[in-house]
Amino acid sequence: MGTQNRAGIDAIVEVLGDAAERLLDHHCTTIPASRLTTPGPDYVDRVLINSDRSIPVLRSIQTLFGTGRLANTGYVSILPVDQGIEHSAGASFAKNPEYFDPVKIVELAIDGGCNAVATTLGALGLAARKYAHRIPFLLKLNHNEYLSYPNAYDQIIFASVKQGREMGCVAVGATIYFGSEESRRQIQEVSAAFAAAHEHGMATVLWCYLRNAAFNTTKSGGPDYHVATDLTGQANHIGVTIEADIIKQKLPETAAPGFVDLNFGKSDPRMYSELMSDHPIDMTRYQVANCYMGRIPLINSGGASGANDLHDAVATAVINKRAGGSGLISGRKAFQKPMADGVALLNAIQDVYLCPEIDLA
Repeated sequence: MGTQNRAGIDAIVEVLGDAAERLLDHHCTTIPASRLTTPGPDYVDRVLINSDRSIPVLRSIQTLFGTGRLANTGYVSILPVDQGIEHSAGASFAKNPEYFDPVKIVELAIDGGCNAVATTLGALGLAARKYAHRIPFLLKLNHNEYLSYPNAYDQIIFASVKQGREMGCVAVGATIYFGSEESRRQIQEVSAAFAAAHEHGMATVLWCYLRNAAFNTTKSGGPDYHVATDLTGQANHIGVTIEADIIKQKLPETAAPGFVDLNFGKSDPRMYSELMSDHPIDMTRYQVANCYMGRIPLINSGGASGANDLHDAVATAVINKRAGGSGLISGRKAFQKPMADGVALLNAIQDVYLCPEIDLA
């Protein structure tokens, strides 16, 4: 799919509104861009060719990076739809019931110019014969099911790597709830699954999320450390250690010292005084640094759908790109709308990565 209809910088500035100057003119003085391994069309040849990834894995990664409107730019736009399990199907699809049908999910990703579609075993299984050769499939291996009473928070295995291979998936994905009581088991399960995926020639994507009730101090007037720069950065670092080929992480929202304030783990004062500031691009740059200084791509999640989806999605893309990230994975903002509006939103995200005037901070 071509990029001739991409929006220019003026359209992006208009969408950003009052946030345009702060996001587009910022210069990062914490971790300089010159220290990063940056995205580019030659990413696989430049960065991964000397790694331990096998030839089939390199081919799978290149296939993912070589599809959609962002093909061969070094950036990715992925549609994830696992919310039917993670947030319940009714709550996820009530705004647009046609997405109860998994074929429609895949068609949204194709029409939206995405690099890949990430969803459940059952959803991909129903669409595989028709669409697995049209767009890269990313099978989500584990989920937090939302029907146990009372609700619990634990990622459990729903699918196998073998099932992903047999339906033609290019990649598998999994979530780890870092900071939770179950995180050690999840790390072991996901590490083993990623090793198996690499043996079968598939790429690996890790949802690096934090989960612990003690991390949320908003009721007492403090920050939510689930989106703290230092904690999310360390989650990323563990994720690349188990050989995730792409890290998915929430956009950081606070530079507050989570390790210090919560009195756990280890930290160094220079993390907060030299390696980050409270600017969103600097905070995200710290997340990139924890992905082996950008050698492993960081994609940020789009978050929940709300009243200002277009602005929020474009702003997140600008922050990610200028920080040194490699793309966005946005679901609810796209599929909780009529399909045409979802396609337009996905294209608006992609336009940020196609805009040469938006560069590294």
